[in-house]
Amino acid sequence: MGWLAAGDGYEVALIEGRVAARATSGRAAGRQLKSLPKALRDHPEVDRLRRFAEWLDRHAAACVAQVDLWMVSSLPVPTGLLARVWPDEAWQTALRDLAVVGDDPDEVGFLRDATDSGELRVVNLDGETVRLSPRTVTLPHPVLLPDLDDLREFAAELGVVQKVEQIHRATWRKPADLKAGETTVSEFSGGSYDSWFGLAARATSLGYRVSGGYATCRVRDAGSLAEAAVWIGEPYWEDEVTTGGLSWQDLDGRTLPLREVGPVAWSEGMRMAAALYAGRRVEEGKDA
Repeated sequence: MGWLAAGDGYEVALIEGRVAARATSGRAAGRQLKSLPKALRDHPEVDRLRRFAEWLDRHAAACVAQVDLWMVSSLPVPTGLLARVWPDEAWQTALRDLAVVGDDPDEVGFLRDATDSGELRVVNLDGETVRLSPRTVTLPHPVLLPDLDDLREFAAELGVVQKVEQIHRATWRKPADLKAGETTVSEFSGGSYDSWFGLAARATSLGYRVSGGYATCRVRDAGSLAEAAVWIGEPYWEDEVTTGGLSWQDLDGRTLPLREVGPVAWSEGMRMAAALYAGRRVEEGKDA
């Protein structure tokens, strides 16, 4: 953005998210200053730029959150919508280099551009840039992508950097030998925290909801919603607590047998449980 007049002898602008100033007269004319002069710190133009920077940060976070939701849910996204938001730098940053699938579910490519006409340009697994114009595309959850390891290797060769964690997202695949009637996974149970507050704080910092003694995450999987839940102890308990078992419920509150849990809900639930367990207290001399 351009430089704006602010006070006598100065101009200000928003550069890389921070308010910068430059002199318009004297020996330093035209040069960007290392810090804001004291005379400008409370200037109305500086205050407006600061508030604008805060709005841009919130907007960028909202774009990432929306794209993450599309990806985790593998929801079909209108190609025309991607084309309309692409000129916005925040949307473009969130979307660039995500793996997308069009009409052919076996054809995966990394999104590089979206044109005004609703055409997408992607780099396919042969390293060629191709054009796609399906009515909708999906940004698949990685557990649904075939040959994920090969895709990760190709992404590294291509120098892919994703703002929304997709290709390198930690995934878990549901075992094929689950017993009938099983409803709980205990793999990440027993992680010790000094208090419920510490465990709850870790859950919320990772973006999970804490309610009624559980850390939860809701996932849309194959068109239906399921909620994964990890027991974290009685609310506001001040003594030591440990992570409990992981289970899933449908929207009616029915506990799902593990055999009925979809692949995305399984992976995201296990990802949550593993992240909570990873923050446990580890005593010196014991295995981390």
